[in-house]
Amino acid sequence: MTDPTLMPDTRLLITAARLAGRYDGTFAPETIQRLLADSYQRLAEHASVHTHLVLLAERLANERLDALAHTQALKHSTTPRVLFVCSGNAGRSQLAAALLAHLGGEAVHVSSAGTRPAPHLDPHVAEVLAEAGIPLAREAYPKPLTEEVVAAADVVVTMGCGDACPLSAGRRYLDWPVPDPDGATVERVRAIRDEIAARVQALLADLTAQQQ
Repeated sequence: MTDPTLMPDTRLLITAARLAGRYDGTFAPETIQRLLADSYQRLAEHASVHTHLVLLAERLANERLDALAHTQALKHSTTPRVLFVCSGNAGRSQLAAALLAHLGGEAVHVSSAGTRPAPHLDPHVAEVLAEAGIPLAREAYPKPLTEEVVAAADVVVTMGCGDACPLSAGRRYLDWPVPDPDGATVERVRAIRDEIAARVQALLADLTAQQQ
């Protein structure tokens, strides 16, 4: 684990070296450093907890590098990739991603992002997922939408982000008009969870049928 007492620039260099080892032979160190620095900057613009920025930047950069490798055919995989997008990436898209990851397992690659990421997750998201026996991933946090993740997605599900939602040729787009849980009671968030779960189950069934 990176030493939290080091200055951010030093910690970013250590993190870049770790990512370079992970993607050795796939990406040049300069590409990794650029994406890591950009990820750090994007998160710094909206994150409320700055002490974890380097760790979150590493996770975001890793996701972007994985997506880029997939898009450039540097990483072969036939697993369908689904991206959920809402405005804040704090409620709806997090619920959808957790539900699909839980139900689909290794049969689907799941990502989520926000067009205007919130400072933190909706406080009821983890609660209503836990009630359904679904853990919220350790790495779950509001993150910005990036070009690499959109380009790598086979299916992009938009959820209330309006004209800020991404549009890219070759993607399959679905729009789910699900209510925003921001500021809602836990009872209302449970209902939103159940509505999203029904949509996720239908999407998974469709993806499974296409793979057969």
